[in-house]
Amino acid sequence: MERETLQAFYKHKFDMIPEEQPGAGHFNVFRLEDCMKQGIPIYSRKDFYKIVLIRGTNRYHYADKSLEMSGPNLMFLNPQVPYTWEAINGEITGYFCIFTAAYVTAKMRGNLNDLPMFVPGGKPSYPLNETQDAAVSALFEKMLEEIQSDYVFKYDLVFNYLNELIHLALKTEPAESLYEHPNANSRITAVFNELLERQFPIETPVQRFTMRSASDYANSLAMHVNHLNRAVKSTTGKTTSTLIGERIVAEAKALLKHTDWNISEISNSLGFEEASHFNNFFRKLTSLTPSKFRAV
Repeated sequence: MERETLQAFYKHKFDMIPEEQPGAGHFNVFRLEDCMKQGIPIYSRKDFYKIVLIRGTNRYHYADKSLEMSGPNLMFLNPQVPYTWEAINGEITGYFCIFTAAYVTAKMRGNLNDLPMFVPGGKPSYPLNETQDAAVSALFEKMLEEIQSDYVFKYDLVFNYLNELIHLALKTEPAESLYEHPNANSRITAVFNELLERQFPIETPVQRFTMRSASDYANSLAMHVNHLNRAVKSTTGKTTSTLIGERIVAEAKALLKHTDWNISEISNSLGFEEASHFNNFFRKLTSLTPSKFRAV
């Protein structure tokens, strides 16, 4: 199955390469009607999260199920789950924003996938009434205004609007017409994610992240490591080790930006025996040393 990267998204939609943004991660927001292209969208996983306010009559193919929607709906699309959509009838209008996990992790201590709309096996659709549609539209318009501004801290301000959008959705009831239970692979992946997230956030330098390998999680789940790896790969498109590494990097970025701990303390808390091992690991995944990332 194909996985759409940020670069592929921008190339397909705008024939351009995304600009570098200050800080960690990436965020952008668009009007839906400005990005409509002819052709059938590809059923795929993405390398980014997506929140869509869409009006009209549409059908989403999400995981192995389909969801038909009429009227304004707020959709929360998880990069772990493959999806596509098709317009059925009516004028298609709305907004959408895209963002990486690193953008959120750098600004809040917590796991995005713990939220009901992003949890593996969760229900992604929130139908809106007229008042809710107006409130959500206003938030998207604020995002658009800020993204187009020269304000130095605009990405911090936009995060506040993104957070408000999530909480507005949490006050509503999700659509019930999607599947009720995920499959076995989704359940295994959800439990793996829960075990991984239980070790975060790292709150003191003496706290230590210990479950660093796929085998650690397989042993905890009383299953063969190959079974765990197959379940995680089929659900997310990524290996267990990749997900563990990405989560360690996300926590490392948060600690580098939000604490005054030295590099050795951060390295030790994340389970590295030597600070040099941490430096090599961080540079491999981010192209920066921890010190250079902290200085950005």
